[in-house]
Amino acid sequence: MIRTFMNSKIHRARVTESNLNYVGSITIDANILDAVDILPNEKVAIVNNNNGARFETYVIAGERGSGKMCLNGAASRLVEVGDVIIIMTYAQLNEDEMVDHSPKVAVLNENNEIIEMINEKENTISNV
Repeated sequence: MIRTFMNSKIHRARVTESNLNYVGSITIDANILDAVDILPNEKVAIVNNNNGARFETYVIAGERGSGKMCLNGAASRLVEVGDVIIIMTYAQLNEDEMVDHSPKVAVLNENNEIIEMINEKENTISNV
C-alpha cells in the first residue's frame, strides 16, 4: 500500500515579497531549501497562518542567505508581506519506505533564519 506522508516543512516563514506579475511559484532562500531537502520546481503546499489560505505552487531557489520568501503570480493574492506561512512537501511511500522515513522540519525566526531543526521521526529538536 502507498501512503502520503509529510516529507519537508518550513515552519513560520515570513513573506518578504509578493510579485503578482511573475509567472508563478514561490521563491525561497536556497539555504533553507537545502536544509529541508526541497528541490527547485518541486510542488509545495502552503498554509497562511494569518488568513487561513491553503494553496499549492512550485519552488524557485532564491539567493542564498537572503531569507527570501516571495510569492509570485496568482498566489501573491493570498498573502501579504509579513504574513507567517508554513511550506510543506509530501512523499508517497510504500510500507518498506515508511519505516525509515524521517521528515525534515526547519523552524524559522522573524528574519527567516533557521533557529531549530526538528526530527519528526524521533520527535527530537536540535537548536541551530
